[in-house]
Amino acid sequence: MKTMTCRQLGGACEKKFQAATFDEIAGLSKQHGMEMFQEKDAAHLEAMNTIQALMQDPEAMQAWFENKKKEFDALAED
Repeated sequence: MKTMTCRQLGGACEKKFQAATFDEIAGLSKQHGMEMFQEKDAAHLEAMNTIQALMQDPEAMQAWFENKKKEFDALAED
């Protein structure tokens, strides 16, 4: 298992997620993001706007995603 925070994954807080794979941790982050969206959390909404802007450029989004995966892969196991 490895741990990353919401902020490390492009979010706005220090909530920690633990998962065995990057896909799992990305899913946990996405679920958290949906919860924060429903709560209309301003900081998370701003972070989501940043990601949505990045998504307008598929190459930039892919590079961002690959960098996050590399960051996850480089982490030590908990």
